[in-house]
Amino acid sequence: MSDDNTPHNSPRIDQRHGPVLQVAPLGFPWQTIDPFLFCVYHDDAYPKANTQMGPEASLAGRQIGQDFSRKDGWSMYHGDTVPGFPSHPHRGFETVTIVRKGLVDHSDSLGATARFGGGDVQWLTAGKGIVHSEMFPLLDAGAPNPLELFQIWLNLPARSKMAEPHFTMLWSDAIPRFASDDAKGGRTEVAVIAGRLDDGASGQEPIQPLAPPPDSWAAQADADVAIWTLKMTPGAQWTLPAATGEGTRRMLYFFKGAVAHVGGQRVQGPVAIELRADMAVELANGPDDTAEFLVLQGRPIAEPVVQYGPFVMNTQAEINQTMADYRRTQFGGWPFDDAAPVHGRDMERFAKHPGGREEVPTV
Repeated sequence: MSDDNTPHNSPRIDQRHGPVLQVAPLGFPWQTIDPFLFCVYHDDAYPKANTQMGPEASLAGRQIGQDFSRKDGWSMYHGDTVPGFPSHPHRGFETVTIVRKGLVDHSDSLGATARFGGGDVQWLTAGKGIVHSEMFPLLDAGAPNPLELFQIWLNLPARSKMAEPHFTMLWSDAIPRFASDDAKGGRTEVAVIAGRLDDGASGQEPIQPLAPPPDSWAAQADADVAIWTLKMTPGAQWTLPAATGEGTRRMLYFFKGAVAHVGGQRVQGPVAIELRADMAVELANGPDDTAEFLVLQGRPIAEPVVQYGPFVMNTQAEINQTMADYRRTQFGGWPFDDAAPVHGRDMERFAKHPGGREEVPTV
């Protein structure tokens, strides 16, 4: 996925003595900190599907091929029939795609394909180079087709930027989840996508995540990478435990809900909150709405970042080499007839890996 970068809004609060370091409005994409490069949240209210798995609606007034308009609550992005992101290259980082509602059809230059959604996560190490497409097929011709997803770009250190591409599916039913009920009957639910969650106050054993790809920064024991989603009922309270790594940085994205208290500070959503990672932080939702948060944390890679669109390297010379490599090899070429393949109206969730190994979720 590749979105147009827009300038980040300046933080409106700067508080250096408590757990909250800064609070900034959520833009598009969201503000991130090392080791993360990019985070975008798509929440599209697609209408009923037409026979081509696109929206049963007029596309008049949209800039087809570059539609980020959110007209009528949804966008076509770079798709012209089915919404989504036709074939495009990446090198030097990883994409983590968390699909909460709707479906994504993946195809790539290694010959891999997948359909995933409903809480599934795809973790793709682009490494030395991959071309992939991410399309959003609409399957329900009788009702709306909502889509909700995060895509997160996690950087790779210099030693791993030319790693072999690798994609991992984390199926929803296998992703560890944790629920905490407070004394007043509020409930906090946490999905642990990456990073061990040790909620010592609950008395439960630490929650261990599924394994990340082998060359990921998250696979380093001391990288302290965490990706968690939190859902809190009205009035719920929960303490976000302190990170364990030295030098870890942490962002808390309050993307759904009206008001919450974070470390005793009242915040109105939607906002990005940079926290001191070495401090446990009390979260208290307001009384009226369910609140949802995304946590991204990790020890910074602390290397130079030179980015040219979908290529992220350490030097301009490496970017120049990347562009030359892509012109010469197309990162293996595109093995499909269509730049925006979709996998049919009747296909269930699946993944077909390079080499032909197939997997399906158990639920």
